[in-house]
Amino acid sequence: MRETADITRAQQSLDGVSWNILGQVYRPKQMTDDSFCWHAIFPVETFVPPHLHTNQDEYIYVLDGRIDLLLDGEQTAATTGDLVRLPRGIPHAFFNNSGQPVQALFWAAPTGKLVDLYRRIHNVANPKEVADISREHDVIFLPPISAAA
Repeated sequence: MRETADITRAQQSLDGVSWNILGQVYRPKQMTDDSFCWHAIFPVETFVPPHLHTNQDEYIYVLDGRIDLLLDGEQTAATTGDLVRLPRGIPHAFFNNSGQPVQALFWAAPTGKLVDLYRRIHNVANPKEVADISREHDVIFLPPISAAA
């Protein structure tokens, strides 16, 4: 994948794509072999369980709201304007316990198998199935914890 000079508009995504990932809406904004960026909407009480990326560094820029996080075993929160840095191999999880929808811009570098993973788990509601598919794409889910981190 090669970068092109262009603009992905505020309410748009690449090729009109939108993925439902564990109840959240992910819209790809930029995609090359070197990096992948997506806009995420976290409805109230949605979360991504503890996991780690074996081959990517991941970043979250909170556009609006508060995301509760578990970062390498520590509970914390990020709010509007905060940037969360998630180096590869570091366990992390995200939770929307705020009572309001949250919007964030995510990106990962390098892209690796992440785009293929999101295509595969789009609309998959069974967390165990998501975890099994994710392992094939270098994302490892860890033992479950409560959604109320």
